[in-house]
Amino acid sequence: MSRIGKKPVAVPAGVTAKLEGHTVAVKGAKGELKFTAPEDIDLKMEGNMISVSPRGETKRARAMWGMSRSQIQNLVLGVTKGFEKKLEINGVGYKAAVAGKTLQLSLGYSHDVMFPIPAGVTIATPKPTEITVSGADKRQVGQVAAEIRAIRAPEPYKGKGVKYVGEFIFRKEGKKK
Repeated sequence: MSRIGKKPVAVPAGVTAKLEGHTVAVKGAKGELKFTAPEDIDLKMEGNMISVSPRGETKRARAMWGMSRSQIQNLVLGVTKGFEKKLEINGVGYKAAVAGKTLQLSLGYSHDVMFPIPAGVTIATPKPTEITVSGADKRQVGQVAAEIRAIRAPEPYKGKGVKYVGEFIFRKEGKKK
């Protein structure tokens, strides 16, 4: 039995949820999000609660049970509070700035990297060495943050590059002469 899957998802006041077949549509202050559950999952809406249950006792149905419940919970949290990822830039001369709908990154390359900001995500730079990615869709926020980090991932000798706030970078010792 999935401990996560057994818990119903509460839909708070100010949020509307619609259930059409296997698709859940949630609308709130931060926008509208949808999730289509796998065929192995049954969805039921009772009042302001959405419950998830497996159709059968197959291994796939049990695996999708908890995942589907978590996805629906993330939809509800996304349209109420939203999600945020923070990145920090380490390195001499490394910096970031938002210019219109692009993020301009100076990361030690021969040119500045222009990263287009996708729809549904907001990027802010409170300091030139900090980047905040926020939005309603948890997947999209995580994906955009990962793409920014991949432009110049932190290297293991001096730790220069873009990393998540609080991320531990395993450091290597340099060559000895």
